[in-house]
Parts: sequence; C-alpha cells; structure tokens
Amino acid sequence: VQLQASGGGLVQAGGSLRLSCAASGRALNSVVMAWFRLAPGKEREFVAAIIWSGGITYHADSVKGRFTISGDKGENTVYLQMNTLKPEDTAVYYCAAGTGYSSRSLSNPLRYDYWGQGTLVTVSS
Repeated sequence: VQLQASGGGLVQAGGSLRLSCAASGRALNSVVMAWFRLAPGKEREFVAAIIWSGGITYHADSVKGRFTISGDKGENTVYLQMNTLKPEDTAVYYCAAGTGYSSRSLSNPLRYDYWGQGTLVTVSS
C-alpha cells in the first residue's frame, strides 16, 4: 500500500473532520501530495495540494477558507482539515502523490502517480 487514507465519517453540516493520508513505499518519493473527491454523479474534483519543497499549498475555490491542507514530510503524512462542512462536501476523498517533475497542473489527476483507497465523508443537513 503506497497511500493510506483515513478520517472520514458522518458529520452534521457545520461540523469538522480531519483526514489523514500516510505514504509508504515508492510514494515516499513524492514532491507533491493532494486531495481529490468524488461525489455521486459528479466528476473527480481537485480539493487541495501541497508541494513539499517550501510547503506551498493550493485550495480549490469551493473549499477555500473552509479546508486546509497541511503535511509533515518527516512523517510522510498529509492532512486535510475540513471545517464548516456542507452537504455538498459529501464525497469519497482520495489522497494522491506525485513524484518528479510534471508540466501538468496540480489539479490534473494525471499529475499524480499514486492514489489512496479513498475515505467516505458524509455531511448531513
């Protein structure tokens, strides 16, 4: 297993959850890690990414101000703190790791080499 995601669950609207993703094996060579989500009937959506060098982070407009990606390269773990959750945040959340240089944007799933198994987040209204 290269990436192991955890932390999903059921939460009421307005609540918070914190997702974790631990890297192992070849995913340890990642230069960037990200979170995507897949909701029923929708396409996979970029949520946030962190570039290990410099700790630069990016967030999708839909989650900006509510979600925060962070990470500890020494622990090879990336987190997604999700606050003020909305029912439309309900989805399976996947972590992803990219190794090496790529000209693809951070929001492009093809940028990433390894994917976690996904963790379900359900937000009730």
